[in-house]
Amino acid sequence: MNGHEAIYTLPRPVSHYKRPMKSPTSILITGASSGIGAALALEYATPGIFLAISGRNADRLEAVAEAAREKGAEVAAEIIDVTDMIAMKDWTRRMDDAHPLDLVIANAGISGGGDAQSEDGDTTRDIFAVNMAGVLNTVLPIIAPMQKRRAGQIALISSLAGFTGLPSAPAYSASKVMVKAWGEAIRGGLKKDGITVSVVCPGFVKSRITDQNTFSMPLLMSAPKAARIICRRLQSGRAVIAFPWPLAAIMWVIAVLPPCWRLWILGRMPEKG
Repeated sequence: MNGHEAIYTLPRPVSHYKRPMKSPTSILITGASSGIGAALALEYATPGIFLAISGRNADRLEAVAEAAREKGAEVAAEIIDVTDMIAMKDWTRRMDDAHPLDLVIANAGISGGGDAQSEDGDTTRDIFAVNMAGVLNTVLPIIAPMQKRRAGQIALISSLAGFTGLPSAPAYSASKVMVKAWGEAIRGGLKKDGITVSVVCPGFVKSRITDQNTFSMPLLMSAPKAARIICRRLQSGRAVIAFPWPLAAIMWVIAVLPPCWRLWILGRMPEKG
């Protein structure tokens, strides 16, 4: 599953939703060269919008940037490694100085594919470096500027795989569990400073990550459809955005089962190919 309604609930009536937040006009997105990141950039791309996007593949990132510009957005694209703490701090601060950021989306992520026996030490460390340290390197530099403005929104892309550790993808799911837990933990404190934190937990979304899977992926959806869902629910300031709801409900139930039952069920899930 890739990343990542109200916390652990099925969708509620629209009348119970929070009042929509002000639409962002200055947005930073990591991992924007493909998948959900690219789809989010194109979903937000309209006249009057500034997009700061990053990725590791120059050709794909420039293609996304050009497509966003054609839709009327101003775009600054940069090849950058989210695991480089100093470079990320410099980039986010430069983007924020030029265009005070309303929304920062920590989206960059990777998956090794495989169970505990097939994930070697280097693969495991790489997954944690990108999926967790990369999120920290994206978010931490922007907190202080947003606190000074007492405004802003931060979105962390986790996954439905972040509801519990999955034997079929130990490093990936564990890293997404950490992202989800950290996002939920900082939400309360930053809310006092005028900052909204949302954790996004998608199910299976068509991307370079899911292209590696060799098993059946229920309710697989396109990246543009996922981006539309994410943008709409970020607008309402949701704490946790989990979709599609049938898979979210299943993962919620599994996560609250006694450990012996949970592990028995998870041990029979297909391994990532």
